[in-house]
Amino acid sequence: MMIDGLQCGHFDRAAFESLGRAGVAGVVVTCGFWEGAVESLDSLGRWRDLIRENADIAGIATTPSEITGLANEGKLAVILGYQNSNLFEGRIRFVELFAELGVRVVQLTYNNQNELGSSCYEAEDGGLARFGREVILEMNRAGMLVDCSHVGNRTTLDAIEASDKPIAVTHANAQSLFDHKRNKSDDVIRALGETGGVIGCATYRNITGDDYCKTVEAWCGMLARTVEIGGVDTVAIGTDRSHNFTAPDYAWMRQGRWTRGVDYGAASAARPGKAPPPEWFQDVEDMRVIPDGLRAVGFSEEEVDKITHKNWMRLYEATFRKPKIEVN
Repeated sequence: MMIDGLQCGHFDRAAFESLGRAGVAGVVVTCGFWEGAVESLDSLGRWRDLIRENADIAGIATTPSEITGLANEGKLAVILGYQNSNLFEGRIRFVELFAELGVRVVQLTYNNQNELGSSCYEAEDGGLARFGREVILEMNRAGMLVDCSHVGNRTTLDAIEASDKPIAVTHANAQSLFDHKRNKSDDVIRALGETGGVIGCATYRNITGDDYCKTVEAWCGMLARTVEIGGVDTVAIGTDRSHNFTAPDYAWMRQGRWTRGVDYGAASAARPGKAPPPEWFQDVEDMRVIPDGLRAVGFSEEEVDKITHKNWMRLYEATFRKPKIEVN
């Protein structure tokens, strides 16, 4: 059994089937990047349609027990998430409303600083804003997991301190192992470990590096070195794999509506388009080699279980819940 902490793209039945063949029981999907509330509601509607059309092989999960229940039925558990907080549109009460609609994972910022805090790409990381603290506490109350993958390191440390619940970095790597602005400092990874948080290690070449992409053993070796920083209870899988993306999709992710110019995101002018997938991960179903890769670099069966699914499930147990509508 595996859980992937973050994937994105245009999912379809073929994507669900590929994940099933890979042995993935649950996946956090990206319902939006820059979209506001109405567009985010549209996305949720499309996701509900997609799941309804493929109810024989997939279902939306909002609690760990629902993930387990779907897995026992041989179905993929789809966990709804967003890679930005734009869906709230500055309204604290929208957190609860989106939670009631099934959203369980929200990233505080995407690639730009916003009302909540600083992204990893800002020249100066100003830390968590007052509104960011309010949103985090509201997410804690509503049963949403706080994600800081594209968030600046200072803002991430602030979020860990501000949150009543453990938080996640769903898709990034250790900055000390591959130096990229999108990756996380050792201080952040240690703070996650001390508070019960989890980092999902990514396979996205631009933030993983060519050396760790050569073989599954090389990538799993990167996870082993990350465990040395934060502990085995802190490390999981968050591939950041995309499905059916084309050039306009990458332009939207990187540029949105906020610039007229070209922005490369985690890429660069030297490698501007889609990054080649790792040599060992050409197709989604290739994820099935990860457990053996972890064993090959020395992880025990218990540790393999933690990295492939138990660390995520523990974190979901600590953070996910179905909100109760209370009107006094």
